[in-house]
Amino acid sequence: MEFQSCVNIKKEWDIVGARQLGRDVARKIGFGTVDQARIATAISELARNIYLYAGTGKICFEAIDDINHKGLSIVAMDDGPGIEELSQVMEDGFSTSGGLGAGLPGVQRLMDEFDIQSNVGQGTEIKVVKWLR
Repeated sequence: MEFQSCVNIKKEWDIVGARQLGRDVARKIGFGTVDQARIATAISELARNIYLYAGTGKICFEAIDDINHKGLSIVAMDDGPGIEELSQVMEDGFSTSGGLGAGLPGVQRLMDEFDIQSNVGQGTEIKVVKWLR
């Protein structure tokens, strides 16, 4: 089973669309309801960050189905201002929007793999993976 679908994030409602599509893809791969909720929560955070900080971007989903295991890869991309202090945004409690500061560290905890690349003035790409157990 191979998916490669993306949701453009331009308005607040797109966050809901990305979350719903991600949950549907996770269900089709075989994730249970608890992991579907974890994945949907991570997607919400990634999409909200695009909307709040970059203005526009996209979230892409891909089913991973190889000999050893199945999973879901999610990539959040934007051409926004980038993140100056990556180490700072990865600290629990850090927030630039007045939120709880659970954002990216929370996404990292919810998923099995987490990688972030950001260049100031060029944008950010975050790739996360959840493996089916």
